[in-house]
Amino acid sequence: MTDADLCYLPATEALRLFKAKKLSPVELMAATIRQAEATKKKINCLTYTHFDEAMDLAKKAEAKYAKGARTGALEGLPIGIKDESYIKGKPTSQGSLILKDYIGEHTSPMNERIIKAGGIVHARTATPEFSCAGYTWSRLWGVTRNPWNPKFTPGGSSGGTAASLASGTSSIATGSDIGGSIRIPASTCGLVGYKPPYGRNPDDPPFNLDFYCHTGPLARNVADAIILQNVMSGPSPLDISTLRPKLTLPTSYKPIKGWKIAFSMDLGFFNVDREVQKNTLAALDVFRSLGAEVEEVDLGWTSEVMDAGMTYLNHLFGASLSRLLKKHGKDMTSYARHFARLGQKSKAADFVGTLDVANRMYATLGPTLEKYNVLVCPTTALPAVPADFDQSKDKIRINGKPVSNVSLGWVMTTPFNTMSRCPVVSMPSGRAKNGIPTGIQIVGRTYCDADVFRAALAYETAQGPWFADAAHRPTL
Repeated sequence: MTDADLCYLPATEALRLFKAKKLSPVELMAATIRQAEATKKKINCLTYTHFDEAMDLAKKAEAKYAKGARTGALEGLPIGIKDESYIKGKPTSQGSLILKDYIGEHTSPMNERIIKAGGIVHARTATPEFSCAGYTWSRLWGVTRNPWNPKFTPGGSSGGTAASLASGTSSIATGSDIGGSIRIPASTCGLVGYKPPYGRNPDDPPFNLDFYCHTGPLARNVADAIILQNVMSGPSPLDISTLRPKLTLPTSYKPIKGWKIAFSMDLGFFNVDREVQKNTLAALDVFRSLGAEVEEVDLGWTSEVMDAGMTYLNHLFGASLSRLLKKHGKDMTSYARHFARLGQKSKAADFVGTLDVANRMYATLGPTLEKYNVLVCPTTALPAVPADFDQSKDKIRINGKPVSNVSLGWVMTTPFNTMSRCPVVSMPSGRAKNGIPTGIQIVGRTYCDADVFRAALAYETAQGPWFADAAHRPTL
């Protein structure tokens, strides 16, 4: 097996080979590290690396498998952890010069679970500053690029995670999603990205209490996303928002023949790139081929949906950043300063108005999802923006028309942060002419996680595996 084949080996397959003693965690880790070193200048998706420690841990995992000892659900896998959460005694920068010397004082609950399950944190994955953008660059770490076409972003804020998976430098990896930050990079890099319902997975304060915010997995296939989600999920004594009991997702599902699937190309108000539309229609045909009935629906949503989403984010997320402006403004990126200043202007009445909009949205989405098993729509309205895009000054055009909301107006994810109790998985739908992948979102009824994975696995099985060979991988 070549290095490339090892690096793109599905996590579930690697675990099977470890147990069969046909592959060693040391072999996989060594190949992953070589791939990381070979691609770091071109892709720049990793921040802190812990390669020596990772090799030592891989040797310990190898010994466990050799003895037939009990192993964890992720034992021996190289797992990229977004440079946002914490590991005690190790640096976490959140992509900011302000935190460049910060050392974690505790381990975030989801990271604790991953490490306990035998996952090996060989590297941290890059984020925009404080994860506040849909692309990934920072003054501290520079520009992270899309492995499919380095002129474009891998998305954000979990862009380093997605670029790492697409370039074969992690087996599976973590993300977080407050406006689309798991699903955007999943779409732009041709991956599976899961936004679980609010409360399913623990998070760190204060954003564990922000119902727009979700931690979750990114992976190169559905089965891998499930194994990481099953490790991450469950109640935590440190997070009052987490749900009881723990939900463990099945790894196999019945077919979706006879399902009714709703779809909306534009959610009522987005301008969607023609290539995205074409790939979305092709994805819908896959569902039809599986025996599902697909019908277009009108949710009655308007641009107030996006306006409310941004107002909510400004009021909580932007306001949290605004506290840094006086002392650290000169060290912040242009886009983080811009976001923080918007936060300073937000008023409580504006925030309450966003809750009114959320209720109006669900008044149509809820009944729709009672009639249909899932809703499908594009993940992003544009395949991707340039790698060095800056929402504080740059413009976006889709189909020749300007996009008014340049921060998140090119993605279709934020409405489902507003609808935060709905599980959403992003799946690849094809590639644009510039080589950048596109994606679809599969949206389920509140807290019906298994439904979206059932649809996702059926779709993936019909499409065939991604990243299976050189023809289906980025040229690096």
